[in-house]
Amino acid sequence: MNIPNCNYYPFIHDERELADIIANIRKEVGNYIVKSRLKSLVLGISGGIDSALCAALLQPVCTQLNIPLVGRSIAIETNGEDEIERSLRIGEVFCHDFQFIDLTDTFYENCKNLISLDDSLLSKMRKGNMKARMRMIVLYDLAQLHQGMVISTDNYTEYLTGFWTLHGDVGDYAPVMNLWKTEVYNMSRQLLQECNEQQACALQQCIDAAPVDGLGISNNDCEQLQVANYDEADQLFYQYFVEKNEDLKKHPLIKRYYASSFKRITPISISRKSLTEK
Repeated sequence: MNIPNCNYYPFIHDERELADIIANIRKEVGNYIVKSRLKSLVLGISGGIDSALCAALLQPVCTQLNIPLVGRSIAIETNGEDEIERSLRIGEVFCHDFQFIDLTDTFYENCKNLISLDDSLLSKMRKGNMKARMRMIVLYDLAQLHQGMVISTDNYTEYLTGFWTLHGDVGDYAPVMNLWKTEVYNMSRQLLQECNEQQACALQQCIDAAPVDGLGISNNDCEQLQVANYDEADQLFYQYFVEKNEDLKKHPLIKRYYASSFKRITPISISRKSLTEK
């Protein structure tokens, strides 16, 4: 069976192994900061678990190296009040430099003049992608201003499902890219043990919250992936990749994996051989 763009990683639940991963992530990020002579890390904070985990992981690294963790909560009209409130709490307790930015007026002012949108699913997806890309413009400008790099918050489950926006979610450095979503939750719970009371409260709220993309495409991530929860999504990948359950090839999640393969091989380039053929 030909399965492109995938390595299957066994799930990690053991607290000692999770502690080792946390230490390794921090060590790797710290070494990269020093090697690259970075002056900051820039993080978009959504109110979801992935960016909350990245904030909790990276704040001690930045503190130790005496550089700021620059966080921004960048809201557009489809972000719910509870989502925004969680992002504010995470930013305030973990970031050294944090602000809230509302792009609602900017987004609509530009969209209505440039493009045609309606209430179709395609328009919702287009609008969602534009929102993600507008946020990335802000984050990359901050990274240049503060001589730093943008942190990508995507995880492995999202990577396999294409549940991210090209040129909208992908940053310069991805500390949790090779963690399953279930491991993102497990690691977040592990980090509660080292948090102070305010940090633990903010992180726990993100752990407990229903996962949403904040782009207005659906009410819940799992609604789009057509699974009950992320545990089910990760188990389906296990059954398909490891147990070779071919019946699952018709499942919407696996079909989404194949349909999104183009995202995992971009940019597509013409080979030198093809360019020089006679």
